[in-house]
Amino acid sequence: MIKIGYFADGPWSHKAIEYISNSNLFKIVFIVPRYDRKDPVLAQWANKLDVPFLVCKNVNDASFLEEISKYEADIFISMSFNQILKKSILLLPPMGFLNCHAGALPFYRGRNPLNWVLINGEKSFGITAHFIDEGIDTGPILHQEHFSIHDDDNYGTLLELAVIKCAEVLLKGLNKIADGNYRLVEQDEIHPVGTYFSQRKQGDEFVSFFWDATRFHNFVRALSAPSPEARFRIGAKEFSIVRTELISGAPNYISTEGEVVGRNHNGIIVKVADKTLLINSIRDLNSIEHASFTPQFPIGTRLEGRK
Repeated sequence: MIKIGYFADGPWSHKAIEYISNSNLFKIVFIVPRYDRKDPVLAQWANKLDVPFLVCKNVNDASFLEEISKYEADIFISMSFNQILKKSILLLPPMGFLNCHAGALPFYRGRNPLNWVLINGEKSFGITAHFIDEGIDTGPILHQEHFSIHDDDNYGTLLELAVIKCAEVLLKGLNKIADGNYRLVEQDEIHPVGTYFSQRKQGDEFVSFFWDATRFHNFVRALSAPSPEARFRIGAKEFSIVRTELISGAPNYISTEGEVVGRNHNGIIVKVADKTLLINSIRDLNSIEHASFTPQFPIGTRLEGRK
């Protein structure tokens, strides 16, 4: 039986720990939550499995390494854990430190990969179980799978799928280790450079009406709930965009970007860089309720995006 030290947080980790605990090949010997959140669901799992729930501000600290060494874990697993892991902890478990990443490494390294795949208009996304090294998502790949992105998908639907599939990919990787029949794939075997994406920050949610219609539409999909949603302003008022729709056969032409050029019962037609698109649903962020509604701004209204 392979003994596991589990460093984790949130829904990603909840499904995975369920799968791991249902297998007779693995045994979780301790759980380390994020220090700032102390995930109560993981605390319940620690109680259920009768294992220590170790809250630590710095898991690289020598005293903490000494403490977890007592449990003689064969492998450590990271599922949405947020501390930077240094060489001393990476080398502690004899089988290594495994992570599950919702990106098709070596592409979509870094933060918010599900947002970025939609922004980039990808037709699929990957999930990768890989060993952690001292780089950022650069360690050798144990198991990877790809999943289709459909035209009606948004961040919410991808997140729902990825939480389940990440747990499945992780378990398949662990089963490979238990079988002893696997080959690690170095990332430069797939691509010598790959791609990296930084964490999205406040202000990044604003659209640009100088983007083409497809890029604009993909951006709205990518920032849908539970992300903060794409934003624009009219004067001092701020609005978020819930849903947009590409207009079939809309011609390319030059006009004023961000201007409302039409409206119907489905929303407002807005000029962007190349053509027009339909904004179906928005929220008034100046209101108390923030309820979504179909916009009906007058033709000629100017919408303002990022500067």
